Amino acid sequence: MRAMTIPTKGELAWSEVPDPVPGPDEVLIRTAATAVNRADLLQVAGFYPPPPGAPEYPGLECSGTVVHAAGGWRDGAEVCALLGGGGYAELVAVPAAHVLPVPSGIDVVTAGGLPEVACTVWSNLTMVAGLQAGETVLIHGGGSGIGTFAIQYAKALGARVVTTARAVKHERLRELGADVCLDYTVDDFTEVGADVVLDIMGASYLERNVRALATGGRLVVIGLQGGTKAELNLGALLAKRASVAATALRARPAAEKAEIVAGVRRDVWPLLESGAIRPVVDRTLPLAEAAAAQAVVAAGAHVGKVLLVAG
Repeated sequence: MRAMTIPTKGELAWSEVPDPVPGPDEVLIRTAATAVNRADLLQVAGFYPPPPGAPEYPGLECSGTVVHAAGGWRDGAEVCALLGGGGYAELVAVPAAHVLPVPSGIDVVTAGGLPEVACTVWSNLTMVAGLQAGETVLIHGGGSGIGTFAIQYAKALGARVVTTARAVKHERLRELGADVCLDYTVDDFTEVGADVVLDIMGASYLERNVRALATGGRLVVIGLQGGTKAELNLGALLAKRASVAATALRARPAAEKAEIVAGVRRDVWPLLESGAIRPVVDRTLPLAEAAAAQAVVAAGAHVGKVLLVAG
């Protein structure tokens, strides 16, 4: 098969590589599409190696057709899957418990951009933060794949949604359900009074995120685009009886990922099938043009997911 390898740090190459051999509890999928996530950019740059046992190729999700079935799946089924790596390839082997059906009403290519974002959003807003109807959530990076999905999911839960993004993206984000859009280059978000903050920035936003929390608020850090180290005022946290959590999805044990996938299928897939959540795709490019697709994501001008189509 062909896959997008990393011959040297910072480079991608479309190469012939051995086909993956599925284990006894693994499904083999012929890839229809995958998506570009910021973790892929970090991996290519040499900063985010795959977890032990995962393929060395980038790609944290995929969609396609089952060509070797296991775990109750059947050959020929159209599916999508959460991956530890390997999505930038024509074939991928993945534990059966990390596979999802393509939601009804959504085409198989579009489904290639669903598993990572759905699992990230559900595991953080529901499993970690316990976001409830009537609460206010502050979502940073609203125009990203995570942001566009999180806005819709939070709205479907009945939350009030505040998001930060460049002003040019605000109209689109309001269409997705954002109640308030703030331009992070000029607007102050510290007075939001958020019950939950979903943060992609890390260090550079830590102090302001704590100030933005309401009493009993929960800050969940899922990205470190603004750095890894900052000073935390524990007094401010104590005064608000607030909490800070930091999570990553890729390195979780297989059993935890299976639990998240099951929760997504139960809670999120019905919202996709009813149209309460609509996948947002900025553009699609051939898998062989992964470097160009990653440049789009690096520039940050996109809204939603950037997909890579195999074949």
